[in-house]
Amino acid sequence: MSDAADAWRARGRHRTLLGERVFVVDVAPAGDVRAAPLLVLHGFPTSSFDFHRVVDDLAAHRRVILFDYPGYGLSDKPDRAYTLVGHADTAAALVADLGINRLGLLTHDIGDTVGGELLARQLAGDWPVEVTDRVLTNGTLFMDLVHLSDGQRLLESLPDERLAPGVLTRDAVVAGLMATFSSRTQVEESELDGAWELIAEGGGERLLARHARYIEQRRRGEDRFTPPVVAHPSPLTVVWGTDDPIAVPAMADRLAAARPDARVVRLDGVGHYPMVEAPARFVAAILPD
Repeated sequence: MSDAADAWRARGRHRTLLGERVFVVDVAPAGDVRAAPLLVLHGFPTSSFDFHRVVDDLAAHRRVILFDYPGYGLSDKPDRAYTLVGHADTAAALVADLGINRLGLLTHDIGDTVGGELLARQLAGDWPVEVTDRVLTNGTLFMDLVHLSDGQRLLESLPDERLAPGVLTRDAVVAGLMATFSSRTQVEESELDGAWELIAEGGGERLLARHARYIEQRRRGEDRFTPPVVAHPSPLTVVWGTDDPIAVPAMADRLAAARPDARVVRLDGVGHYPMVEAPARFVAAILPD
């Protein structure tokens, strides 16, 4: 395993949630606690490893909690159907297991939708957790604006079942990730190695067609998932890579128009993975003070 991925593994531990082993990284604040804990919800097809270069800066004055959804990263990877609602169930179970009753949310990609489900529950009185603040970054909030990649379309077209060994190789998966980066950023090979190794851990690359069901779930559930992201009264920061070919800048523009009180930071020359492509700028956007 790459040094970066191996170091990330060493930072976490497994907790049993809803009958499955979930990999959790729980980082204590480096200084005086100034805010509620921050729960990080990662994207597809990667894992909490996406945030390994920014987590310590984010933990300067607040506890930061990251985890891999079942089927991702270093969590259990059973051969079963996966849903966005199920990922929200895992997040809620983790928060309850940790005894947390107030938190901030940092969400990316499908994590924006998982966060939307949590916010819907909270607004309906079904999730007894106070959401104090939110940071939202490149995700498919408005499906009419989405530009799916060739890889996403291919995975969505496949049956909802585990792929045969060798169907998806490292080169194919890494090429798909790189296609979402800005052509103006340089991502180190070690980052790509780590991302692939954690995707492929336990044969996880064979589950990517199963995970791709999130696209149709997102389409069908937009009226459930998106309105709470817009309507929730907690302070909202939007950090958007402007060269994202999938979650295009018009997503951020529409969200900003719907939430004129939101703080919006557009990262020029950054693609779909701001925390990977430009970690220092990503942290500065979140922690402007």
